[in-house]
Amino acid sequence: MKIAMVIVSIILLIILFVFILGVRMYKKEIVKENPEYIIELVRAKQLGGEAALAIRYKNEEWVNINAGHVLPLASTVKIILAIEYAQQAAEGKIDPEQPVSLKTLNDFYIPHTDGGAHEAWLSQIEDVDGKVPLSEVAKGMVAFSSNANTHYLMNLLGESNINQVLAALNLESHDPIYPITSAMAVPIYLKEKHSFSDDELLEALKEMEMREYSRLATDIGESWLTHPMSAQEKKDLLKLMDMDVQRIWSDRLPGASAEDYLSIMEKLNSKTYFSASVHQFLDPVMEGVMANPQNQEWLAHAGQKGGSTAFVLTNAMYAKDKKSAETEFVLLADNLSPLEQRKLSRNLNGFQLKFLRDAEFRLKVKTELES
Repeated sequence: MKIAMVIVSIILLIILFVFILGVRMYKKEIVKENPEYIIELVRAKQLGGEAALAIRYKNEEWVNINAGHVLPLASTVKIILAIEYAQQAAEGKIDPEQPVSLKTLNDFYIPHTDGGAHEAWLSQIEDVDGKVPLSEVAKGMVAFSSNANTHYLMNLLGESNINQVLAALNLESHDPIYPITSAMAVPIYLKEKHSFSDDELLEALKEMEMREYSRLATDIGESWLTHPMSAQEKKDLLKLMDMDVQRIWSDRLPGASAEDYLSIMEKLNSKTYFSASVHQFLDPVMEGVMANPQNQEWLAHAGQKGGSTAFVLTNAMYAKDKKSAETEFVLLADNLSPLEQRKLSRNLNGFQLKFLRDAEFRLKVKTELES
């Protein structure tokens, strides 16, 4: 009996040791800085069509991996809303100084679904009597990726107007844009309407046609204008958002090609495609990175927008340095493991900075992704 207990204790200690070692190795892998990881990941996923990378440097095609392949955009799609916001502001259709109630924005906020983005935005803004200028709402949509702000702007700008931007920019592979925030409420709407079990709900979501799904997301979003979700309803929604349901939501997000977004980055970088009056309102929204004095020392301008879900990470960036070298960059990655997601997020900014500033690294990227 004693021998058996000793053996069990030894086995448990070995299991505990292996677990602790695994956790330490996992943490070490995540925190390690490795800009070249982006190269590794793109090469590993390119044959399966799960990653696309498009880079232009000094008007030269530098990298083209699956650039025509359509992948989910996640919050990178908010660039289109930013463009429409700036265009309507330039035309006088909306007033960037218009006060917006934080309470109204909170009606569209679903806690624990945006990685703390909305709360982070709220923590740094200065409101007046619970209101902020519309321009700050737009900045919060891009710089912090607030889904609540995005939903508010989609209602204000008009879904149809936003989708007209796709045609105007000739984005041929871009999926129609619909309210991605209220799309999170589609599962609970179906479950309550049809009294579905969890398995029945999952099957119904999988079988629903995209047109019906997006229409339902739009209808739900419009209903929030007069009947916003209660705190309890938001909690009930979260209970349904298991990984299977999240995967369906993620897969159904608007998609486009890296080629599409590279063309947008080129237009923004040129400062000539859109009028000066549009850039007057667009640049403060897209170019938050220029608020950093260190960036001002070597960059003439730069802007970017990224996005992520539990399975997706995307980023679109443009920059012009003070030597007039222009760079456009788009990365779309899907079907990421939790470790891939963390490592990609950890190293993306380092990759971009090194590409912008290190000629040897730029050449390495081009060479390794050509082979």
